[in-house]
Amino acid sequence: MTDMGAFREAVTAWAAGGPCDEAREWAERLSVRTVVLLEGLSDVAAVDALAAIRGRDLAAEGVCVLSMGGAMSVGRFARLLGPPGLGLRLTGLCDEAERGYFARAFEAAGAGRQGIFVCAADLEDELIRALGVPRVEELVRAEGDRRPLVTFLRQPAQRDRAAHQRLRRFFGTKSGRKIQYGRVLVEALDPDRVPAPLDDLFTSL
Repeated sequence: MTDMGAFREAVTAWAAGGPCDEAREWAERLSVRTVVLLEGLSDVAAVDALAAIRGRDLAAEGVCVLSMGGAMSVGRFARLLGPPGLGLRLTGLCDEAERGYFARAFEAAGAGRQGIFVCAADLEDELIRALGVPRVEELVRAEGDRRPLVTFLRQPAQRDRAAHQRLRRFFGTKSGRKIQYGRVLVEALDPDRVPAPLDDLFTSL
């Protein structure tokens, strides 16, 4: 486990009702200045992949990329990590449906809304649109998932959905698949095709 990983674990334990001392100690030891609050591990995989592509060591820059395990937890994490708690700068990437949760949580924590970057549906949808359906299907085949995709697309429930919506749903059909493709899709992007919410997040860091 990396030192930043230890900080993330300490913060998660604190958010679950544990003590705050370990999180504070790690924050000071690592000179953490900013926390990027993300809904889940697939978002973390995408952010980490783009950081690697752009040659940025976010941990060395004092930036912690943190999965909250669901958007409903943003209020608790914002309170613990923002001005009322550790006093860190807060940023976050969220879906349009979750904008209100993030906005209320950031404002209640005294962090404002400037650090919230919003995806139209979710990050997977943004990435599929940026790459285009044919390219994403190529990547699925390259990852060895052609047969599961074909089986999924044959389901009656998928017939009336747009192609990009079917792919988005496919990524959520198996544990770990969204995390896998969070990385794969970002690594396949042309540098000038990074979705605006993700690009803007990096510009802010």
